[in-house]
Amino acid sequence: MYSLLPDIFGQTVFKGWLKFLKLEADTGGKIILSVPSAFIRDWIASRYLEKILETYRHHVPDTQLYGIEIVVKEEESNSAAPTPSYNTQNNESEALDNYLLKNSTAGLDPRFTFENFVVGKPNELAYAAAQRVAESDQVYFNPLFLYGGVGLGKTHLMHAVAWQLHKTQPQRKVIYMSAEKFMYQFIRALRHKTIINFREQLRSVDILMIDDVQFISGKDSTQEEFFHTFNSLVDQKRQIILSADKSPAEMKGIEERMRSRLGWGLVADIHPSTYELRLGILQAKAENLPMEIPQEILEFLAHKVTSNIRELEGALNRIMAHATLVGGEITLDKTQEVLRDLLKANEKYITIEEIQRHVAEHFNIRVSDMHSSKRARTVARTLQIAMYLSKQLTSRSLPEIGRKFGGRDHTTVIHAVKTVQSLQADDPGFQNDLSLLEKMLSH
Repeated sequence: MYSLLPDIFGQTVFKGWLKFLKLEADTGGKIILSVPSAFIRDWIASRYLEKILETYRHHVPDTQLYGIEIVVKEEESNSAAPTPSYNTQNNESEALDNYLLKNSTAGLDPRFTFENFVVGKPNELAYAAAQRVAESDQVYFNPLFLYGGVGLGKTHLMHAVAWQLHKTQPQRKVIYMSAEKFMYQFIRALRHKTIINFREQLRSVDILMIDDVQFISGKDSTQEEFFHTFNSLVDQKRQIILSADKSPAEMKGIEERMRSRLGWGLVADIHPSTYELRLGILQAKAENLPMEIPQEILEFLAHKVTSNIRELEGALNRIMAHATLVGGEITLDKTQEVLRDLLKANEKYITIEEIQRHVAEHFNIRVSDMHSSKRARTVARTLQIAMYLSKQLTSRSLPEIGRKFGGRDHTTVIHAVKTVQSLQADDPGFQNDLSLLEKMLSH
C-alpha cells in the first residue's frame, strides 16, 4: 500500500511529507506508523490521515482496520531524515535561527522604527495597518500585503513592526527575511536534507515577514514551499506580512492559486511621494543633523529629487558630508554643484502644467486659481510669476502660454513678464523667491 502513496497524493506531497512514514505495528485493527518529528506527525494527521485510512481499506478489502496512529520515533529517523542542524556542513551558511527575533534583532535596521516614519497621504493606510499588526495579538487581516516602488518605505514599515514587537511582546517569535533569503535557505535545506527543520521553524512562528516577494516569481519549487508555509500559518491564525513592488494581481510568474492567496487579506499600496511628504521627511531628518540646513535647500531637494525617499535622503547626506569635510556655506549653488549627477538623473522635460503646479505649491494656492478670473492680489502676482517662468523655461509662444492660463490674451503674458522683471529689480525678497523657483524648475 505504501508504494501507492505517490500516485494517490502526488510526488510533491509524498516527497515533502509521506515518505517519512514508517510501519511500526499492524494489529489487524490498528496500524501504528512513525515519523521523525512531532511537526510532521501533526501535519500528516491534520491533512492526509483520513485519506490514508480510506486508501488502506480500499486496497485491503478484508481488513478490519478501524484506525491509524502516528507516533514520533526520533531515534530511528536518521536514515529517512537526519536530525536537522542549520550549522552543519562546515558552517556553509548561517542558521535560519539568525532570523528569529524572539531574543534577537539581527538583520533589523535601528533607524527603521515607527517613530522615524513620516506619514502622509501616499503611505497612511500602509502605516496604520502595520501599526495595527504590531500593537495587537489578534490577526485582523492575513496577509498584510504592502506594495509600491523602490525606496517608498515598505522595508521601513516591516522593520518597524519587528522592532515594536520586540519591544512590547518579546515572547512572540518573529521571522523577517527577504524572499531571496527564503529561497536560498530552502535550497540549502534541500541540499543538506534539513528541510523538515526548515519547515518546522518557519511554520511555528507567530509572525512571518517576507520582503520583496516578487523574487519568487517563476521559481516553481520555491513557490510551492512558500504556498504550503503560507497555508499552514493562515490555518494556525498566525500573522503574515509581505511586501512586493506590485500588487498581487499585477505580479507575473506567480501561480494563480498563490496570487489569489496573496490578496486574501489587506493589500495596501504606498504611492509615490508628494512634495509635502518629501519636505516633511527632509525636515525630520534635518532636525537630527549636527549642522543646520537652510529651509530653501530642503524645499529645493523636495522639488527636484522625486524618484524615491532613499535617494532623497541620500542627497541630504551628500550635502551634509560635503559641508562637513570640505567646509563652506550650504547654498543653492553649492547644492546644485554637489548633486549635479543626481539632479541630472531626475531631470525631465519642463511643461507649463508643471510650472503651474510648482508655483501654486510654493505660494499655497490652487492651480485652478490660475485659470479663473480672480483678481486677488496674491493670485494675480502668482499668475504673473507662473507666466514669466513659462516664457523663460519653455519654448511655448505667448498665445500658447496665455491659453494655458484660462484662455488669456498674449498681451496679458507680456504684461506679466514686464511686471516680474520690474519687481526683480526693486524687491530682493521677491528676487529670492523667483530664483528658488527657477532653480527648482530649470534643467
